[in-house]
Amino acid sequence: MRNQPVLVFDGDCGFCSTSVRFAERRLKPRCETTAWQFADLEGLGVTSTRASHEVLWVTPGGVVYGGAQAVAKVLLSSGGGWPAAGALLTLPPVRWVAHGVYRLIANNRHRMPGGTAACALPHRPAPRPD
Repeated sequence: MRNQPVLVFDGDCGFCSTSVRFAERRLKPRCETTAWQFADLEGLGVTSTRASHEVLWVTPGGVVYGGAQAVAKVLLSSGGGWPAAGALLTLPPVRWVAHGVYRLIANNRHRMPGGTAACALPHRPAPRPD
């Protein structure tokens, strides 16, 4: 069993990698970080589909938080004033807004600074007409 949370991110995405490295240097969250492409996803209890869709925070007990709530967990585990911002992200209606902002950024991460074509989320095929 792990004794620290794990932050799982998309290592192929320049924007994601840069964001995680920034957090490691400036926020200093109390967690391990790993790109999902190199992680033991089965051991963490997550699928590659979910890991490629959003950043994940996996607690030592195996609880998985994704997207904006994973970001909130990073902030909550950081030093300085960051835990206050993290706590705010967990409260409705801020949590709802944070989810929308996270999805907007995640869906457009290939357009963000440092983003590349590898950052783009795979397109889902359109439903077939019956």
